[in-house]
Amino acid sequence: MVFVLTVDQRGSRSTSDLVPELLNSLNRRPRRTGLLRKFERTAGDEVQGVLSEARATIDVIVELLRADSWYVGLGIGAVTEPLPRSTRAGSGEAYVFAREAVTRAKSSPHHLNVVGADPRRAEQVETVLWLMASVLRRRSDRGWAVADLLGEGLTRREIGVKLGISQSAVTQRAQAAGFAEEQRGRVLAADLLAGGAAA
Repeated sequence: MVFVLTVDQRGSRSTSDLVPELLNSLNRRPRRTGLLRKFERTAGDEVQGVLSEARATIDVIVELLRADSWYVGLGIGAVTEPLPRSTRAGSGEAYVFAREAVTRAKSSPHHLNVVGADPRRAEQVETVLWLMASVLRRRSDRGWAVADLLGEGLTRREIGVKLGISQSAVTQRAQAAGFAEEQRGRVLAADLLAGGAAA
């Protein structure tokens, strides 16, 4: 089982082409583990990538939710082996599911849907991601600044020094940003996704 993400730009007719910037962001990171085939433009303002690791897949989805500019479809399933060099040349049920999911995402409240061979497991993953999306959409720029630094492993004291605020202010911003909820959501979504892939 693998994870195929099909992502389509929202409002592309009224905004500039965001695909080159997105591809640079998703493909440039050396720490991006589990990327079986890099993200590529497939057609118009759509990109697609293939991943093998649940946590890496959730990390990408969180990045896309943060940008709030994309319809996100996640397909969970098998692909035709061996995978071709080009992402867009691949085939198999995971690709079909991802296409269905991105189509559904266009009428979803959080612009994200998950489709897989196990519908119940796909719905569970989707539910956790929707809950995370509601947390992330309420996060302010100050909240993101603290969340990013906590994600890098800095202590609250170090963050306070870096941002010029007290440790208690760091804690308050982290709470308001829903950092703990996001971290638990990431773990739960990845566990559910990995369980679905192993089933």
